[in-house]
Amino acid sequence: MEEPVGSILETINTPADLRQLKQEDLITLCDELRQFIIDEVSNNPGHLGASLGVVELTVALHYAYNTPYDQLIWDVGHQAYGHKILTGRRTQFHTNRKYNGLSGFPKPSESEYDAFGVGHASTSISAALGMAQAASVKKEKNRKVVAVIGDGSMTGGMAFEGLNNAGFNNSDVLIVLNDNQMAIDPNVGGVSNYLLNISKSKSYNKLKNEIWEVLGKLNGFGPKARRLVQKMEGALKSYLLKESNLFESLGIRYFGPVDGHDVEYLSNVLRDLRDIPGPKLLHVITKKGKGFKLAEMNQTVYHAPGKFNKETGEIIGCECDLNKPPKFQNVFGNTLVELAENNPKIVGVTPAMPTGCSLNIMMEKMPDRAFDVGIAEPHAVTFSAGMAIQGLIPFCNIYSSFMQRAYDQIIHDVAIQKLNVVFCLDRGGLVGADGATHHGVFDLTYMRSIPNMTVSAPMDEIELRNLMYTAQQDNMGPFSIRYPRGCGCKVDWKQPFELVEIGKGRLLTEGEDLAVLTIGTTGVNASRAVKSLNNKDFSVAHYDMRFVKPLDEELLHQIFQKYTRVITVEDGVIQGGFGSTVLEFMNDHHYQAQLVRLGVPDQFIEHGTPEELQHDCGFDQKGIYQACIDLLEQ
Repeated sequence: MEEPVGSILETINTPADLRQLKQEDLITLCDELRQFIIDEVSNNPGHLGASLGVVELTVALHYAYNTPYDQLIWDVGHQAYGHKILTGRRTQFHTNRKYNGLSGFPKPSESEYDAFGVGHASTSISAALGMAQAASVKKEKNRKVVAVIGDGSMTGGMAFEGLNNAGFNNSDVLIVLNDNQMAIDPNVGGVSNYLLNISKSKSYNKLKNEIWEVLGKLNGFGPKARRLVQKMEGALKSYLLKESNLFESLGIRYFGPVDGHDVEYLSNVLRDLRDIPGPKLLHVITKKGKGFKLAEMNQTVYHAPGKFNKETGEIIGCECDLNKPPKFQNVFGNTLVELAENNPKIVGVTPAMPTGCSLNIMMEKMPDRAFDVGIAEPHAVTFSAGMAIQGLIPFCNIYSSFMQRAYDQIIHDVAIQKLNVVFCLDRGGLVGADGATHHGVFDLTYMRSIPNMTVSAPMDEIELRNLMYTAQQDNMGPFSIRYPRGCGCKVDWKQPFELVEIGKGRLLTEGEDLAVLTIGTTGVNASRAVKSLNNKDFSVAHYDMRFVKPLDEELLHQIFQKYTRVITVEDGVIQGGFGSTVLEFMNDHHYQAQLVRLGVPDQFIEHGTPEELQHDCGFDQKGIYQACIDLLEQ
């Protein structure tokens, strides 16, 4: 259901309506917009803190720029809820992140105001430069392009590639650096410290306001005066900050830092910047979770808190209660500590997701052996390779969809050198409400094509523990373990470790008429479907293969010598995945069988619950059951 709407917000159906407001009305609009976001997200879970932190910035951008003709790109998109609400989607916002509803991220097919599709970090600057260059080629001289990027995303290497190119090409683009010292967890690294130094320099903050006024007054004196003031401004910045300004040295004019919660001042600054050509960066200081006290105080928890009481802030319920199976990520985090306590070679690595992947458990207990490297997946992989070649055993935990960004490093820096880096791919499979940008459906395909790589997927939490235990044994080489988002199926998961024989599957249920082969947690749905079938006098066998590479060829020979009907099930793309591997084996060994592959079809899957999406793709319990019936009836 829709939440109540403030009197000004109710009149805003497009940014054109917003631009009709008096500037003094913007403060009230921001209050109403912030309350609307709190009301909606408390009932319909989503990304709260980031969107609350940029309410004033969002309003000011749409007030100062002529969107959608002027193009606005939000890096990642966690912070774009206010943008969606102001651009004609307020009455639909209760469907945000729901099946067949609004996407949780900016999406051009959803609205002309979403200038570029996003979801992963550090892409906005490059996209904005390309769009600005396109405007130049098309001679659209009055079109402006703005990229909004957080200081967390600024730690990603792609952001620096964009910055380097922006100054070189002299592109007419504005980069708004939203600096709140947070990504999902607190930011780490030199860039974060550098921005903090700028924002805290009292001498510089006083000086930059004076220079801003001087620039405005000298505009009428021609380009020579403007260039002189630019040089003076840059020199004084460097002197007062005791270091060269990073952005100015790249050829990007730096403005700020400014208060990101002063909407009137922000709108004035943005209007002035709109008229200044060339690459520019506005450094805006904001507070993540602004306007909701608990979100301000506990920014990691309230990044995406789930349902919560908007009056008290109390989070309502939890995906995994104490007496229910745990989240896979917590099994990973606790198991890694358990292994590391007995193996001094083990270290943990994550690119800015310590809470999301539960490496924070090891960071608290063993801070000298667990590393958050910032939003930098390629660096995380090669950093791990550097430790591995020196004899350590890195467990490099990266979400499956984010690991795509480090594919070259997996091949070049790990696999070719046969290094024992254990890739723990969290969020494997269809993840749910985050949609196409976050579904981890490609890893089985892209990992199995790499020589020297072991590719595995546990069916449950006990198997995850055992695969982690196995992966840190001697001479294991590159080792991939993928597991899903959310809770498992075993309450009593903390069992003694057992070695898993590499490349060996297991028979779970015997049968005579048909064989179902599963990889990973799809085995849970298949087990239930097979049980239902066998209760109805069918005879269906179920095999948990455990490994996509190396395949259990001995077991596959037994299967194809016995069965002429085979179904494979995977929570990943069918093209090139587990089913394709089995099909290749069947062909290479000249077996004749009817083989049906269930999994994600050759299309990008939108958002919804994992159950809804698995149903659509045909590999939920009902889908597997029906596929077996169809094949048996043939």
